[in-house]
Amino acid sequence: MITAGIDIGSITAKAALVENGKILGTKVTFTGYNAEAAGRKVYEDVLADSGLEASAVGKIVSTGYGRNSVKFADRTFTEIMAHAAGANFLKPEVRTIIDIGGQDSKAIALDERGKVKNFVMNDKCAAGTGRFLEVMARALEVDLDEFGAMSLQSGTPSKISSLCTVFAESEVISLIARGEQRFDIIAGIHESIAARISSMIARVGLTEPVMITGGVARNAGVVAALEGKLGVKIAVLPSAQVNGAIGAAILASSL
Repeated sequence: MITAGIDIGSITAKAALVENGKILGTKVTFTGYNAEAAGRKVYEDVLADSGLEASAVGKIVSTGYGRNSVKFADRTFTEIMAHAAGANFLKPEVRTIIDIGGQDSKAIALDERGKVKNFVMNDKCAAGTGRFLEVMARALEVDLDEFGAMSLQSGTPSKISSLCTVFAESEVISLIARGEQRFDIIAGIHESIAARISSMIARVGLTEPVMITGGVARNAGVVAALEGKLGVKIAVLPSAQVNGAIGAAILASSL
């Protein structure tokens, strides 16, 4: 049976199609102001890319903050469950997941069966999320896609003491005025994210192997800062951004 997973995040909507343990296709689009329309579009796009009709799909599961906007889904699951299912499907040995999305971040501990045994979620503040990085990129007048590579050039990361997005932006502006190098400031931003995430990891317990998911996984600077702070190697799969959608499709196969 072909199943579909749709993950509606605050910044991007993702979709995945799975059949008998094989990923048939994935798609990412911007969520925009209409989560319902984004969910339908990303689903239609992944079907078109895979050469499939909607009638070929047996079950659909939606997840993410906008999961209830996907009216055509058969069931909804939390992103915690979806990311756990996706990680267990893609890399069964994973025991800790770091998920950094657009407006929240999560630390998820898995048991030997790949089931969630504990998690911590930061959903009250944008600090340490994709939105936080967007704000910092605007303040520095740097393309967000360049953040990872630029921060890896730094030997002395700037000190960003505030974990609040608004105050951290003020700190960054002050650092610019003092003439600090952009790559040092960006590295400092990544270090502040790593500090925040590591405190969340400490609350759920760090067990290797560790995987990072979500769009921020594409930022090599954040990954390097996390590896340095945690003292472990972090797996970054090509499908990191669509892990939740893949997990939702896996969950759909059990309906």
